[in-house]
Amino acid sequence: MALALPRLLPAAVLLALLLVATSEVAWGQDTERIEGSAGDVLEDDPVGRLKVYVYELPTKYNKKMVAKDSRCLSHMFAAEIFMHRFLLSSAIRTLNPEEADWFYTPVYTTCDLTPWGHPLPFKSPRIMRSAIQFISSHWPYWNRTEGADHFFVVPHDFGACFHYQEEKAIERGILPLLRRATLVQTFGQKDHVCLKEGSITIPPYAPPQKMKTHLVPPETPRSIFVYFRGLFYDTANDPEGGYYARGARASVWENFKSNPLFDISTDHPPTYYEDMQRSIFCLCPLGWAPWSPRLVEAVVFGCIPVIIADDIVLPFADAIPWDEIGVFVAEDDVPKLDTILTSIPMEVILRKQRLLANPSMKQAMLFPQPAQPGDAFHQILNGLGRKLPHDKSVYLSPGQKVLNWTQGPVGDLKPW
Repeated sequence: MALALPRLLPAAVLLALLLVATSEVAWGQDTERIEGSAGDVLEDDPVGRLKVYVYELPTKYNKKMVAKDSRCLSHMFAAEIFMHRFLLSSAIRTLNPEEADWFYTPVYTTCDLTPWGHPLPFKSPRIMRSAIQFISSHWPYWNRTEGADHFFVVPHDFGACFHYQEEKAIERGILPLLRRATLVQTFGQKDHVCLKEGSITIPPYAPPQKMKTHLVPPETPRSIFVYFRGLFYDTANDPEGGYYARGARASVWENFKSNPLFDISTDHPPTYYEDMQRSIFCLCPLGWAPWSPRLVEAVVFGCIPVIIADDIVLPFADAIPWDEIGVFVAEDDVPKLDTILTSIPMEVILRKQRLLANPSMKQAMLFPQPAQPGDAFHQILNGLGRKLPHDKSVYLSPGQKVLNWTQGPVGDLKPW
């Protein structure tokens, strides 16, 4: 019979029960392989299944941007940089474009930063348009499909809609020139204008080496029931408090700031990574966008992710069984969060922890340097490989045009 956590027990007693029950996983004695097709997909090897041609662009589109502002290498949008570096030395790269299955354009649209380290969404569309104009005028491959056999990494908050505020992102829509391409993006939400069919949803970048240096001994007990560090309100951009995170973060704070089972704060302590490894549940609420690096951090540190983001499309959903490793809480149900989490049977918690302890699960969420088998780079390639072969209908007749190069906001049409 399932053992549910008794909600009315004092917090100290409840935590003590959990510490005893989860000791087998805390000591690293038990992991569990993902069964069925998801496990097979997670362990796929893309080498030999596809070939990618990497366009050589002027360095103003990539390397010079990083040289100008090295913060691009460590922020959560950095997947576009490391994907480029990975492909340059990857076994799936081909120097012969005639034999390529896919074409990749290395353009760093999130590397033009404000003084506070945020990407400037106003320049990103112009940078992307300029790069596409360059490849279409120097090679014949874009023009024969208008991008249908090309993929682009667009790790902005709302992908190729290129804005951090959802309302404005929806108004903009996906950059018209990218509407036939495959988009590799962190943003994922069902039935959303900023997620086109066929996109590959990836995890945001979290620094693997930094995380590795903060690992605690495997026998460290998980003495924190629920953990979260981050903003609850964004008073600078949302002074009235109802727009940011659709009110979900504010609800977490107002309902549980005094609850002893919830270790939540706006402070970001130097022991943040260690604290996640001492926690049973880690809250992963939406912010301006549905996704955040907390999802990666929770999986890597074995903390059960509590996903509060309605209709989110999660990274590599065909390979990672999110329903089995995480807990989904509707945004409207946040006030019942304590009841929901304390009602989960102990055996369910233990199984989620065993699955999270699987090294292949953690590896799939990371962009390590150098790359390693099964990591996020390889999961992206697996996703591209599963889209092959291209349907013959993607190839256009000579002179045929589908995309409108003059469509979009006037500001996007300015030269870059």
